[in-house]
Order: sequence, then C-alpha cells, then structure tokens
Amino acid sequence: MKKTKIKAFQRPRGTHDILPEALHYWKAVREKAEELSVFYGFRHIETPHFEDVDLFYHGVGTATDIVEKQMYSFKTRGGDQLTLRPEGTAPVARAYIENGMVNESHPVKLWYEGSFFRHESPQKGRFREFHQWGLEALGEEGPVIEAEIIQVIHLFFREIGIADSYVELNSIGCRECRSAIRAQIMGYYRSRSRKLCVNCRRRIKENYFRIFDCKEEKCVQLRENAPQIIEHVCDSCKNHFRTLLEFMEEIQVPYTLNPHLVRGLDYYTKTVFEFFVGKPGANASDGNGEGVRGNQGDAEQLAEDRHDHSPKHSFAIASGGRYDGLVELLGGRPTPAAGGAVGFERVIEVMRQQKIKVPHDKSAKIYLVQLGDLAKRKSLKIVEQFRHAGIPIRATLAKDSIKSQFTLAGKVGAEFVLVFGQKEALDEEIIIREMNSGIQETIPLTKLIESVKRHLKK
Repeated sequence: MKKTKIKAFQRPRGTHDILPEALHYWKAVREKAEELSVFYGFRHIETPHFEDVDLFYHGVGTATDIVEKQMYSFKTRGGDQLTLRPEGTAPVARAYIENGMVNESHPVKLWYEGSFFRHESPQKGRFREFHQWGLEALGEEGPVIEAEIIQVIHLFFREIGIADSYVELNSIGCRECRSAIRAQIMGYYRSRSRKLCVNCRRRIKENYFRIFDCKEEKCVQLRENAPQIIEHVCDSCKNHFRTLLEFMEEIQVPYTLNPHLVRGLDYYTKTVFEFFVGKPGANASDGNGEGVRGNQGDAEQLAEDRHDHSPKHSFAIASGGRYDGLVELLGGRPTPAAGGAVGFERVIEVMRQQKIKVPHDKSAKIYLVQLGDLAKRKSLKIVEQFRHAGIPIRATLAKDSIKSQFTLAGKVGAEFVLVFGQKEALDEEIIIREMNSGIQETIPLTKLIESVKRHLKK
C-alpha cells in the first residue's frame, strides 16, 4: 500500500513565529508600553480582533489602501460581513460610542496592545499580522493632547534604549480648510497629471492627499515643488499647529517639519506625525529651540523653505495624529480626539540592529534532580514551595536518569542542585550540592527554603 506523503506545513506568508529566545524583547517593549500608558493616565482597553466591515469603510475611508486592497474580510455562516481589524483607532471610537463613554469625565484616555491584520506585500519590518501599542485620547481639542502622546512615545523609545528617534510633523487642516487645500493641490497637478504614475492619476480624483504618499520616483520628484499644505490651512489650524510646536520645544522632543506629510487614513485632521530613527534633517529642531532656522514656533514660517528630506528611512516606527471627525462619522456626538500607535515588530528590529540589551527572565540558580516514584510525586510539592517563596527553580520531572538531569542543570547554569532520591523522600530529607565545588549537605525538608536562601547569599 502506497504511503501518503504528509504535507510540510509552514506559517502563512507575511506572518512570523515569536520564538522563546526572542520573547525577552517582546516582554521588554510590552512592559515599558504598559508602564508609560498607566503612568500618564491611559486606561487599558481591548476590542475584538474582528469588526463589522462597514466600521472601516466609514471610518478609515473607501479610497484608502487599507480598505481598497489590504483588509481581510469574510462572511460568516450567519451572513455577517466582518473584517480582521487592520488598525486600532476606529474600533476604539466604536467602543467609546457603544459603551457610553461620552458620559465619563473627559478626556477619555485609552491604550491597547495586540495583533492587527493587513494584506500587504511582506518585507522587512512589514507583516500581514503585526502587533501595535496604541494611545487614544477622546474629548480634548487642545494641542496639549497631541504633545502628550508624542512625548509618551518618545519616552518609550528613549527608555528601551533606541538612540536618536525624532518625529516628523505637519498639519493637514480641518473640514473648513479642505476646499482651499484641494484647489491648490489639484491646480498644481492638473497640468502635470501625465507625469504621475497610473495609481496617482486615479488617486488624485478619489483622495488627493494620497499622492503625497506615493513612493514612485517621478511622483516623489513632482511632490518636491507641490503646494505645502500648511500654507492653505485656516487661521485656527495654524494657531493649533503653532501652539503644538511650542509644546514640542518645551518637552524637548526632536522634530522636523514635513509640509507634505499626510497619513493613509481619511479620518485624520489637523496634526499628523510619524516617528523615525536617526537625526532630523532640515526644517528641524532638536527640542531646545535649536535647528536650521532656530525656533520653529511660528507656523506661518513653514512655507518659507522647501522641505529638504531627512536621511532616507526604511520605515516609520510610530505614527498618529488628530481625528476630530471620526466619532461623529461613526454615529456619535462631535468629539475631538487624537492618538498614536507604535509598531512592535519594527521597534524590535531597530533594537536588534542597535544591539540593545534587554533583561532576560530571571535565571534559576537552583535545579531539582529527582529519582524514584515517591521522590517524583513529592517533587511537585517542593517546586510549589519555591514558587511561593519567590525563588526560581528548574526541574525536569519527566527525566529519570540522574546523569541527564545533572547535564541539564549545567546547561541552564544552575549554581546548586537539590538531589532528591527514594531514600531522601522516605527520610523527609534532601541534599543541597554546590555545582562548582561538589560540596554537599543533607538537610530536613522542613528547613529547605531557609537553607537555600542562606546558600544563595554566600
């Protein structure tokens, strides 16, 4: 009878396994994210991994890359049209409306961390299932909330050891500004439309901001002389942005002004930002009022210089901005809001590139070697005593060979071995042996924890 060949299974394209030897990076970034979120008053929220597909059609925008070609959508047996969440802001806004958070004290500050899904072309730092930490603040219209979110993200990078992170900033205006902004952009590109790539010729009709996101060389060249958005925003938006820059100087976060920076989601208004690794280039401030032009506090001066691109970036490691119309768009009351998100895969890639050391789990200096059925049964209770005392201990209770257990003790770097055989189990005793010297002593089980603590202090 012919034997059926078993398929060699592999992880789906665009995903990755987080192996045990890499988990100390993940633990470090997650713990730092939670620490900063809690300290700055953000409360933890978790939303479902899938949502109604219309949440993203309405919230993110039908003419965005996410909705057009990146969402994982499916129909359930019950007929519901659902989508694996491609981003975190729209689900949080939905939860804010649905759960009556409008009645809480404002701003409502929330943080989340988890998996998100986009059908993108996999490449370095970009996956189809990726992990983000996000901060959202709903109900605050002043620029102080953007400054606080930017500060928290900057502190996160600094405190996990990433050298030289900075933020690019721009204002893309509000509803009142958009007609003037659109007129200027359309006017510039109308006579140059043939020079645009095929995608941008379509984009400019559906979502004119998206042409500033294009990476095609000819579109990048055209963008260099395109109208700067900040020149055409209303006075209110200019004042908002000017005040934000004053906050940036005060909190000393290095930044650069990118007058063509936009975000790929329709809900953004006014402030948009992206974090990169490196030194800020032209139109920059080091956060102390020192830069190419000195203090950058006056928004009207943004139009005086053409943006000189910073050193080429492989990818942004965080991004965000203000989204004042999203809650209303999803059926809630008009609610000003702002947020930002950090991509953990990209951060960990940078940490590895910069050879940043992060603490591993506390290693066990004690290894329990057991032999015999009675000793094996009693070993479970001994291990639990160590857990209760807060002392790490390793044991391989499935092993019966003393030699193999001693070999494992050496591999994990144990300093002391507890030898617990049939005789010791009957006598209610155990042997403590020092691995390096071989010196050992026999003690009563009732004094085990006390004796181990004494040995560890030597």
